[in-house]
Amino acid sequence: MASEKEILKRLRDCVVTFDSENVPKACEEALAAGIPAYEAIADGLSRGMEIIGRKYEAKDCFLADLIMAGETMKEGMKILKPHLRTGDLNAIGAVVIGTVRGDLHDIGKDIVATLLEAAGFQIIDLGVDVSAEEFVRAVGSHKADVLGMSALLTTTMGEMKMVIKEVEKAGLRSKVKIIIGGAPISPEYGREIGADAVGKDAVDGVNICKTWSGSAK
Repeated sequence: MASEKEILKRLRDCVVTFDSENVPKACEEALAAGIPAYEAIADGLSRGMEIIGRKYEAKDCFLADLIMAGETMKEGMKILKPHLRTGDLNAIGAVVIGTVRGDLHDIGKDIVATLLEAAGFQIIDLGVDVSAEEFVRAVGSHKADVLGMSALLTTTMGEMKMVIKEVEKAGLRSKVKIIIGGAPISPEYGREIGADAVGKDAVDGVNICKTWSGSAK
């Protein structure tokens, strides 16, 4: 029987090589070997996503690779999540994330959400075409530490400003960090509308959130 170290390496390798077909089997093997689900996620799947993230930062892989690695991790999480106990994988922060109203693009947002989950954040993914009211309601009800907004269209960028205004009106602005991103979004625009940060890509956005949580390495 394979050792714990070998099994965790297999989980990491499945993510790094985008082996979504075999990752469920590797997860089942981990559970059968008595490896706690949280350990299989934290020291297996998440480590694989970290490797891909570093490769992306170094321009050794592409956006498509991030997407495939994220999908592979999701397949593994389907097996492991039901075996998590309350209190396992203590979240380092809660993130409300979504694509703003009028915009139906979700690839970038989904990658960020997957990477944040791999990094240890609790994710509240509101999906696409999310109104300012929905963002504010989720930030308040989940006591979010971070609000992440995505827009891929220049015509929907203005929604981000609207959301920030509504967060301010609700008296929540001092309680939540706001990060925005998407192809048309610049640091200048972020400053103009009062965001705390602009992620130039998914990995950069996750690294910024990690610095806010104090978990940056």
